[in-house]
Amino acid sequence: MALEEGGRTDAGLGRWALTPAALRLWLAERGFPAYRATQILSWVYRRRAPSFAAMNNLPQGLRDALAAGFALPALTPTVVAHSNDDTRKLLFQLDEGAAIEAVLIPDPPRLTLCISSQAGCGMACAFCATARLGLLRNLSATEIVGQVLAAQAQLRPNERISNIVFMGMGEPLANYDAVVQAIEILGAEWGVGLSARRITVSTVGLVPAMQRLVGDTNVNLAVSLSATTDAQRDPLMPVNRRYPLATLMAMCRSLPIPQRRRITFEYVMLAGVNDSPEDATRLARLLRGIRSKVNLIPFNTFPDAGFACSSEATVQRFQERVLAAGLNATIRRSRGRDIQAACGQLALSGAAEVPRRRSRGAPKPVQESSTRTQEPVA
Repeated sequence: MALEEGGRTDAGLGRWALTPAALRLWLAERGFPAYRATQILSWVYRRRAPSFAAMNNLPQGLRDALAAGFALPALTPTVVAHSNDDTRKLLFQLDEGAAIEAVLIPDPPRLTLCISSQAGCGMACAFCATARLGLLRNLSATEIVGQVLAAQAQLRPNERISNIVFMGMGEPLANYDAVVQAIEILGAEWGVGLSARRITVSTVGLVPAMQRLVGDTNVNLAVSLSATTDAQRDPLMPVNRRYPLATLMAMCRSLPIPQRRRITFEYVMLAGVNDSPEDATRLARLLRGIRSKVNLIPFNTFPDAGFACSSEATVQRFQERVLAAGLNATIRRSRGRDIQAACGQLALSGAAEVPRRRSRGAPKPVQESSTRTQEPVA
């Protein structure tokens, strides 16, 4: 293993990102005892030390060497937008003009943080605003965790993040190594200390990586499905041409999901596209034999989207049909629509102009206010 696997920081200072793997290797190469890694990581991620100099149980020489070799995770939002439902969207400017967004979603007693794994996305899902940006680059593990640390700094005195979902910008399993490193930090006692049962990773269906994730971690798995036939899914989610529904469903059936856990299947409701009674029947047939729950997501529009949301009555009837087939099905309550923070809407609203691959007719960023315009609703 080479130190390069830890990844350089984005600050251009030649220092390394402080991931567990990079730190452990760095210490071993210099003859430091292995327990120093846990001490340092605890200072960084649990105690939030402002500098290496503050780590007062480390020898001075080690602190100086760390300061020369590593950079502490540092991610500060340039815009914090507040929705009238108390959702908060954090915009982060990265290097080379890249930017990402994370979203704090209140749903008492839960407070969920939706984080990004890539700047932009290369999966080209037709109903997702992020896809219009194209893929700019992968995030490092410290940039992924940095969103959590930055969001925690935004919390009010009585708030605590209860759940983390990898459902922001990007396809998590296309940035596999960094995401798994981030999961280690999020779950470790020396890190954020969040139970794996409270972390969910969503994928469009990268079949081989799904198997790796279940083997390498104990987090929850969510699969973005949104269609019941290959003819539907191919244009909606081009990944289906590589891993068609039969292949995806076979993998889901074979995964060793722990008892009392289920795979969540996310289904975006698109008017006249995938919301017919026949679709509901086919969905139940597709998921037969899989420990699963279905999350029906009313489509959240964005400029030039080309789709409309199914009516409330249609979504309700669809849910009833799925429930009647014996499946667990819920309807997601959309949050943060007024600040373009709902599912599928993340497209760097309020960001400085950044390099991006935009398809013809893709939406331009919409400027937004960073002040709440109405009182929060329950």
